[in-house]
Amino acid sequence: MSSRKIAVKVLSRVVGEGAYSNIILSKELNSSDLSDQDKSLATEIVYGTLRRLKSIDMIIGSFVRDMSVMDKKILNILRVAIYQMHYLDKVPSYAACNEAVELAKEVSEKDSKLVNGILRNYVKKDGKLEIEFRNKIDEIAYELSFEPWMIKMFINQYGEKEAIRIMHGLNNTPMVTVRVNNLKAEYEDVLESFEENGYNVFEGVVCPEAIFIKGGRAIEKNNAFLEGKITVQDESAMLVAPLLDIMQGQKVLDLCSAPGGKTTHIAELLENTGEVLAFDIHPQKLDLIKENYERLGLTNIKLGEMDASKLDVNLVNAADRVLIDVPCSGLGIIRKKPEIKWSKKRSELKEIVNIQRSIMSNAWEYLKKDGIMIYSTCTLNKEENEDNVKWFLNKYKDAKIEKVFVGKGNNLNYDALGTLTVLPNEYMDGFFIAKFRKN
Repeated sequence: MSSRKIAVKVLSRVVGEGAYSNIILSKELNSSDLSDQDKSLATEIVYGTLRRLKSIDMIIGSFVRDMSVMDKKILNILRVAIYQMHYLDKVPSYAACNEAVELAKEVSEKDSKLVNGILRNYVKKDGKLEIEFRNKIDEIAYELSFEPWMIKMFINQYGEKEAIRIMHGLNNTPMVTVRVNNLKAEYEDVLESFEENGYNVFEGVVCPEAIFIKGGRAIEKNNAFLEGKITVQDESAMLVAPLLDIMQGQKVLDLCSAPGGKTTHIAELLENTGEVLAFDIHPQKLDLIKENYERLGLTNIKLGEMDASKLDVNLVNAADRVLIDVPCSGLGIIRKKPEIKWSKKRSELKEIVNIQRSIMSNAWEYLKKDGIMIYSTCTLNKEENEDNVKWFLNKYKDAKIEKVFVGKGNNLNYDALGTLTVLPNEYMDGFFIAKFRKN
């Protein structure tokens, strides 16, 4: 199966069925006999097409009267071809066109002629496309490939200039970032071993444990990973655990712990002392955390199934520190999961706020006096971030906000309230962190 055929198959599952791009793509590539180069091409096409889906559909829409009546597989074949022809310089247009026509023939001869006609028309236009914009939001939707409601929301919350910057940041292709496990390895030793093995690596921007890896082979097969010297984690997420001001021997609760990056970071900072109680609502995800902490050589983590929005009376006043990395709309991680642009609905953002507030209230009950609670999200929606912090401070008079500071950076936005919003860029996902102390 070719790179493009796999890309069409994955795209159909993600857009048509709501499958997760990272899971379904990994499954398809692992079961294929493609070379590493062809796997890279398939990955580029899948994520690139998802990232630019709105723009691609606007281009296709300029050649057909009604896209809604088009066969869904044919539409995805066209999307994949247009992405390559419009956005990838390294792929010749004739190659993308020819393979698209061959793939369309598997559906029908008539459809292959339709695909051939549209793509040849696209080539003839030589970039001079006739796309009508009703307003400025339409123009931004085409240029940056976001749904109009999301564009309006970002502009309303951040202003137009910052909103444009955020959307550019979310369109970046992410590098792999790993966190060095200080219980098993020295940072410099791990960095040198990557360089000796031909990896293109460089130090993190903010976190002392972070290493960026540009390109290279699958990290899960690297010896440093297999031996538990590193774990994969975005640098934004690495900021959280150190802000808990952890001291050895403490009991720390992580109420929404899967996939376990922050849980294991907390356990490492405790140096295998104390206790990390890690909970998640999905029992199957707890197995993934177990797999990770065993590989990292961590012995102070206990796992449990829990709906964090419901109070557990057995945990009241039990914890020195509490982390709530709450379920959220995920708008900050669009770099890694571009399908969020199209799968997320505005109404869902409103609905999740009540769940987040229930988790905040319960977490506060679990925290001892003078304890610290971190509230974090991987979204950039202020209703889930700053608005929740203001609500919480208004409701809980024994809550004092402590100013978050992790260093200086042009993507680190500190507000007057004391919270931190990490704006997405080529290195880091969008993220939000607030820190509370219980008086």
